[in-house]
Amino acid sequence: MKDKEVVRESIRKRYGSIAKNKPAAGCCSSGCDCNGAPMGRTEASLRLGYSEEDLKSVPLDANLGLGCGNPLAIAALKSGETVLDLGSGGGFDCFLARRRVGEQGFVIGVDMTPAMIKLARKNLQKSGYTNVEFRLGEIEHLPVADATVDLIISNCVINLSVEKEQVFKEAYRVLKKGGRLSISDSVATAELPQEAKQSLAKIIGCIAGAEYIETLKSMMQRAGFTDLVFTPRDNSKEIIATWIPGSKIEDYVASYLIEAVK
Repeated sequence: MKDKEVVRESIRKRYGSIAKNKPAAGCCSSGCDCNGAPMGRTEASLRLGYSEEDLKSVPLDANLGLGCGNPLAIAALKSGETVLDLGSGGGFDCFLARRRVGEQGFVIGVDMTPAMIKLARKNLQKSGYTNVEFRLGEIEHLPVADATVDLIISNCVINLSVEKEQVFKEAYRVLKKGGRLSISDSVATAELPQEAKQSLAKIIGCIAGAEYIETLKSMMQRAGFTDLVFTPRDNSKEIIATWIPGSKIEDYVASYLIEAVK
């Protein structure tokens, strides 16, 4: 693994560029060495499990078409709850979550990229919502108080962290007793080729940082989580195959929905 700060800074720069330029969607936009043309944001989001209604209900620039699933698909949100989104990007999942928790609920988005936070706050200002807030910070060191969150969501972000166990420890810290974790992420299903492990572009692009399920389970259990459920997406291969067309990376990495309880 390359130096942690080198990886972090590369990720920050790449996603900062995405926030500023808002390119077409897909892993190609996230730093992978793709050869094919990336699909549009709408097509990518529909493939990940979002609905047409979801796409119409959020500010246009909130949806960057990134991710590997829809974490809200497994999140049983209730009115009045507090939700935290790890790696909130342009605010897409935050804006969707706020609809479910209602005006009595609250949604916090945390992202380490200043340009993403600026974009999300711009989208928030346009929307006029009062129950969403975006905070600059690292998911390994959350700017959130202890035991204040009911649900944590995240979409293909934790795999990018070079300190995943610390992410789960922080998630556990900020959740209330009985709080839930509902995330979508890429996980390793077979030994990655050495070239992929060493490629910084693929680390940024949600591939080389993917961990095995059993490794993730051990990290989460050590952090204190129980009731772990790992569910592969039915169209995982279809999603992953678009990231680096022709590479067969879908034979090594899969999109999973992951649930746990504090």
